[in-house]
Amino acid sequence: MFVRIVKMGFYEQNIETFLANFDCNKEKIRQFKGCTFLELYRDKNDPTIFFTYSYWEAESDLENYRHSEVFKNVWAKTKPLFNIPPMAWSVDKLETLN
Repeated sequence: MFVRIVKMGFYEQNIETFLANFDCNKEKIRQFKGCTFLELYRDKNDPTIFFTYSYWEAESDLENYRHSEVFKNVWAKTKPLFNIPPMAWSVDKLETLN
């Protein structure tokens, strides 16, 4: 399992559009084969910055998602809303404390 972190910045006037699109598609993303967890965060100091955290069973699952119609539709609506280029990291989770 690994974690995918994506940082996205939006023009202020596009935030509601982004949030509506995310809301419409979050269950499709979460139910995609190999996705075991999905969260959306908003930066406390800059309300135009958002992060998604998703857990994936295998890199091939993430790649299958990134080539799916679900991703293509979400990305086509999200990409024009950015005010900065998105950044993404794939990281291995080493430890969790509860």
